[in-house]
Amino acid sequence: MKTKFDMVDGISTVADAINQMSHVETKCLVVRKRNENDEYGLVMLSDIAREVLAKDKSPSRTNIYEIMSKPVITVDPDMDIRYCARLFARFHLSRAPVVDNGNIVGIVSFTDMILKGLRQK
Repeated sequence: MKTKFDMVDGISTVADAINQMSHVETKCLVVRKRNENDEYGLVMLSDIAREVLAKDKSPSRTNIYEIMSKPVITVDPDMDIRYCARLFARFHLSRAPVVDNGNIVGIVSFTDMILKGLRQK
């Protein structure tokens, strides 16, 4: 799990979100909840490439909410790595937010699971 991740508001433009990214290894952006009854969203860099770059849309005129996935499947920090891998496989996920007590504490990916799983064996 990576504990350093970037969060953006859904109303932010794609250009603003990219400019605000502070972690070089970022592959996705977590979209903040609007209020306590809302859910987290997620935007992959591949979504930006597919929905903005490939369609020749203006990053400064495209809002994050237009291309984000919401709600997203989240993972509990105590979930067994085997079940997490099965969840990813079943729903064709590449990464998911890790949520503890309603707050995102990290992002987990297949790569993280493989590296951790192989190191333990």
